[in-house]
Amino acid sequence: MKLACSDNKVNVIYGLFVALTGMLDLIFIFVSYVLILRAVLSIASQKERLKVLNTCVSHICAVLIFYMPILSLAVIYRFAKYSSPVTKILMADVFLLVPPLMNPIVYCVKSQQIRNLILGKMCQKES
Repeated sequence: MKLACSDNKVNVIYGLFVALTGMLDLIFIFVSYVLILRAVLSIASQKERLKVLNTCVSHICAVLIFYMPILSLAVIYRFAKYSSPVTKILMADVFLLVPPLMNPIVYCVKSQQIRNLILGKMCQKES
């Protein structure tokens, strides 16, 4: 009983620190992309602008693929206290497996040859 009712200031401060660190990370990423987009939009050539934006979209997708499982896992652990343990385990597995597996796919789809091959296969199946 004594241990359960002990002072938990350290736990609260640590949780606050982790939450602020995650928020600062997202804020810095957002500010950097705003600055990148501002620099890209100042490029005169339309072709160069589209090339740079294509790279930026790939980076944004990679960042979203990394952060979405983290955010959803945090929400499940914080607010869904009575959810099934299987749900929490599956989300943790998604967090561990999806970002490393999807990162090469995001950057490969950017390649023109692969994109044309995929679109060609999709168009053949529809016919």
